[in-house]
Formats: sequence, structure tokens, C-alpha cells
Amino acid sequence: MDPGRAFARLLSLLPLALLPGAAPDAVPIREARWLAPAALPGGLLREPAECFARPRDPAERRLAAIGRVAFRTPLLLGGQAARAGLSCASCHRNGRGNPDFLFPGLSAGPGTADVTASLMSSHRGDGRFNPKPIPDLAGPRAALKVPQDPAGRQLEAFIRGLVVEEFDGPEPPSPVLDGLAAYVRALRPEACGRGDRRVSLASRLALVGEAAELALAEQGETRRLLLAAARSQLGAIDERFAIAGGAPARALLREADRELRALRAGTGSAEAWRRRWPAWRRALLRLERHSLFDARRLRAAL
Repeated sequence: MDPGRAFARLLSLLPLALLPGAAPDAVPIREARWLAPAALPGGLLREPAECFARPRDPAERRLAAIGRVAFRTPLLLGGQAARAGLSCASCHRNGRGNPDFLFPGLSAGPGTADVTASLMSSHRGDGRFNPKPIPDLAGPRAALKVPQDPAGRQLEAFIRGLVVEEFDGPEPPSPVLDGLAAYVRALRPEACGRGDRRVSLASRLALVGEAAELALAEQGETRRLLLAAARSQLGAIDERFAIAGGAPARALLREADRELRALRAGTGSAEAWRRRWPAWRRALLRLERHSLFDARRLRAAL
């Protein structure tokens, strides 16, 4: 099977977590699966500030935006990682590190991961358990082991190896691979805000909107990945509404998901999406207090 068909097949098979009849668990948030128990609920309520310096060049800025979306979707990866819902951002929250990451078979302790684990890779698995600390991608340039110079494309080669070999993922489309490299290059210490920030519904909805808008200007597998990423973000939002009182919001999320699914199938209308999405977003924000984005409700669930 050629890489493009393999990529399309993967996107068509992976679940998106919009399950209208699903019975909620105590904490139905996939991210809780790989956070150390001692880090809850703080790890689900707060996240590090993103050190993202948007490039000045318009073309580079667009590539970095594509990479920023792809960085946050499990649909970029393959094999066990995709099935578990892991993305680049699982280990590198907002492009940083993740001192609370704790995944069975990958971590020796919080904040560590084995990048040559046979659990995740049929290419790089070495049969040994050797977890390493997860680096902060927005840390000092000198501390990063891969040269960042765009001319050498060493960062692109490194990222491709992570996706295709470390996680058994399909070949990413060129704009996505270049976008991931552009995003990582745009993570700089001097762009960091102070402290951390609240995990909010507004920030998650912004990712959905950005992914959809980027997709509407792309073609082929890049468009498919970005639309799938928008749907995956809707699924992650849906998890937070999978509690008593969350049904109205979940109904809105399913409407939005149907529109994105139609766009991905080529039967939807960009105009319809752009007309309806702002109303869906406003309605969802009004319902945020009925979700596990609300600190009081999350603590009660835990």
C-alpha cells in the first residue's frame, strides 16, 4: 500500500471519541490515563504556558500553525500510541516537557519515557527498558540535541523518524512534516509567559477553529489530517462533558462533528461550517460550568 493510501486508511479507522451513548467513567478524560495519580487534579486543570513565537514570514507562520495543530493530535502517530490517544503534546504539553507523564511500560517515574520501547515501535524497539527524562522543547537551544538550522533539515529528518519509526506512524504529508519542524523552531525561551495557565474550554475550541480553517485552505492528505485533528479535539472536549448535565453540550459537539465529517468526505460546505461554528462555540462556552473544565466539578469527580 502506498504511503498516501496508508495514511488515509489510518485516519478512517481511528475513533474520535464522540460516543453519544457512552457511560461516563469517574473521570472520562483520556489525558488522565498518562498523568501520575499524585498530579491529579492539577494536571487536568493547569498547563504550562506555551513559548510560541509566531514567525514573521507569512509562509513560515502558516507552516508553524499547521505543525501546532498536528503536534496536538494522536492521529499523527500510529500503532499503539494512536490507539492510546497519545500525541506529541502528551509528552510535551504546549511544546514544553511533562513532569507528570507516567505511562505503563514507557515510564520509570513521572516525567520519563522510553523512546526505544518495543511497546510503541516495531522499528526502534530494542527490548530494553531505558526511560529518559522528557525534555522541554522550549528550553535553551544549546540543550536540544538536534540542530535547528532550517538549511540542514536535520530537525525535519529527526521528526520524521519519531513519527514513522518511533511510533510506527504513516509518512506525514510534506506540509505537516515541515509544519512540525517550523512549530518546534518557533518554541523559544524568550516567548514563555509567566507560570502556567488554566486548561479552558475556550483554548480547546480555538484549536478546533484553527484546525478547520487551516484545513479549508489545504488539499489531499494535509486537509484530511487537519480536519481529523479538529474532530479529535471535539472528541477531547466531549470527554469533559461526559457527566450529568453535559448532554446539551454533547449534542452541539455532535452537530459540529457531523459538519467536519462531511467536509472531510467532500460533501460538506466550507460556508456552512464558517456560518455555524461561531454559534456552536458561543453556546458551548455558555455551558462550560456543566463540564469537567470546571475545577469544582473535576475535583468532585476525583
